[in-house]
Amino acid sequence: MARAQPTDSAMSVKVKICGLRTPESLAAALDAGADYFGLVFYPASPRNVDFFCARALADQGRGRAKSVALLVDPDDAAVKRIADEVAPDLIQLHGGETPGRLREIKALTGRQIIKAIKVESAADAAAARDYEGAADLILYDAKEPEDAGRTLPGGNGVPFDWPVLMGVKGKGSFMLSGGLDADNVAAAIAATGAAAVDVSSGVESAPGEKDAELIRRFIAAAKSPG
Repeated sequence: MARAQPTDSAMSVKVKICGLRTPESLAAALDAGADYFGLVFYPASPRNVDFFCARALADQGRGRAKSVALLVDPDDAAVKRIADEVAPDLIQLHGGETPGRLREIKALTGRQIIKAIKVESAADAAAARDYEGAADLILYDAKEPEDAGRTLPGGNGVPFDWPVLMGVKGKGSFMLSGGLDADNVAAAIAATGAAAVDVSSGVESAPGEKDAELIRRFIAAAKSPG
């Protein structure tokens, strides 16, 4: 249920750099070979962007990588405005959206949908089956830490136990997130068989501040043959 295909080697792994806010950080991601770049529409996040900034970044990356608008339980007005004014290639839903809501948003925007599933156990991973046919790509991410106050839906830099994905390994393409960085991404890919990886805080020098060298190192590690 994805555009990215299952991989036999890390060479074909796709990489998404999420939470970009500046032309410089996007340029670093594009130059390093990112396949996707994420634009966060969530005011509580240090990576939040406004419509003007998001549109400029989407235009900057157009034709070089796929832009992804990250939304959390959006209403129709927000979805329509982002689709019309920012024109992202994909929409990533990171809240409590149901399969039915995914279908509504896809019909409203004509965009492919990435659905984030928060994982702590094998049962959480298995729950993603409910979204088959509604999501074009599933993203497995770590559940928020308890001390985060449940305010951030992602980008907390917290990994989960990759073995909980053994029940879904080899049963379709998915994207992996949660506490990834240049030092562990190759092991994460090898352990899970992820066809794509997503990073935000793992390539930052401070919350919301992307580091060009960390971006380069992450993409190189993810795409290097294992």
